[in-house]
Amino acid sequence: MAHRNVPLRLRSTAKRLRSEMTEAEKRLWFHLRAHRFTSWGFRRQSPIGPYVIDFVSQAARLIIEVDGGQHADSTSDRARDQWLTERGYWVLRFWNNDVLARTDSVLEMIASALAEASPPSCSPSLRSGERPPPQGGR
Repeated sequence: MAHRNVPLRLRSTAKRLRSEMTEAEKRLWFHLRAHRFTSWGFRRQSPIGPYVIDFVSQAARLIIEVDGGQHADSTSDRARDQWLTERGYWVLRFWNNDVLARTDSVLEMIASALAEASPPSCSPSLRSGERPPPQGGR
């Protein structure tokens, strides 16, 4: 996405969030950055539409959100996920403590999602511990 298409306020917010990443976000970014994890490239704290998302692989249309307890049963997160899935993204959500305590399991779930060559255009948001729906019939 060209910077000129992103409002300055959103770019400033993304830049600030990159410098204020949580420990869980830092740990996950260590694995995702520079194609260390898979051949899929990821960006962090990236503006998409009116939102700044934690991690995105544009090529895979996969968004990864790392959440703290304040996101439990968040209606704004559900609306955000719906907006993103309507635009062809697949959203995976993980709790901070899962990323910190079970990093390998989180990475396995991400790898499983990336193994799907083309994620569904309208997939539900998944919370850590859930599996993506089967992709049969494609």
